Amino acid sequence: MNTNLEKDNSKKSENGKNILIIVLIILVIISGIKLYYDAVDRNKKSEEIIVLSEENDEINKRLDSITYQLDLRIKEIEKLGGDISSLEEIREQLIAERNSDRKRSSQEIDALNKRINSYTSMLQEKDKEIINLREMNQQLFSENQELKSSQAEIEEKVVQLNIKKEELEEKVNIAARLKAENIVVAAVNSRGKEREDGFRNRQLERLKISFNLADNKVAPKGPRDIYVQIIAPNNQPIFDIARGSGTFIIDGREEFYTVHQDILFDNTMQSISYFYEKGSKYAAGTYEVRIYADNYQIGKGKFEVK
Repeated sequence: MNTNLEKDNSKKSENGKNILIIVLIILVIISGIKLYYDAVDRNKKSEEIIVLSEENDEINKRLDSITYQLDLRIKEIEKLGGDISSLEEIREQLIAERNSDRKRSSQEIDALNKRINSYTSMLQEKDKEIINLREMNQQLFSENQELKSSQAEIEEKVVQLNIKKEELEEKVNIAARLKAENIVVAAVNSRGKEREDGFRNRQLERLKISFNLADNKVAPKGPRDIYVQIIAPNNQPIFDIARGSGTFIIDGREEFYTVHQDILFDNTMQSISYFYEKGSKYAAGTYEVRIYADNYQIGKGKFEVK
């Protein structure tokens, strides 16, 4: 009896092991099937990502292309004087979409493709508008050419009149210039005796420069600044701020003057005299006296120191 019991127990144990093995085999099969389907699903998702990435690249190329084409139309329409405000707004939208870093979904790509297709049709309409604008501009150009021919003749006459007017004004300005005449340079010694030209330092207590303003009925009467430069043999102006020298503008540049007077020009051939005390010896040589008024030279003279 014990033998039969042991046999039954042994048989039950072996059946249990077989069942466990079968269960394990089933679990392994189920896990394998799950792993297979997971792998298939991952591959499918990877393929979808690759396809979506390619579609994103393709739509970006289309965006670049349509933006470039739009730019061409904007420049042409603007040159022809047409309205480009709506086109510029579309261009800004396209650029913003192109510069977006996000990955578009398949639905978004489809919607964007439809928008690009509509813009392509819009560009074709704009091409017709450009043709019409060119025709209108050509007509206006022809009309303007006729007007320009007449206007050019008028402008030429105006130019000629202006040239004659400027020439006349230049002649009047030249005629109105003051002129210093009878220029005399003298040395004045300590006793007040004057000696003209060819003098020595001991005779040169003061230098006296005299002249009169020539008759000029064209020159307007009124105040004038008369400047005198004494140019030394080394071609440099003699000046001493402490003795009344200073600077003035001539031909757009700043120059030193030796002496200066304010006068009231009255066209009476008035005489003007300047006295200058140098305070030191003059170098031997020839000196030049230059007289200026109203930003131009009105006369010149010279003297020699032995």
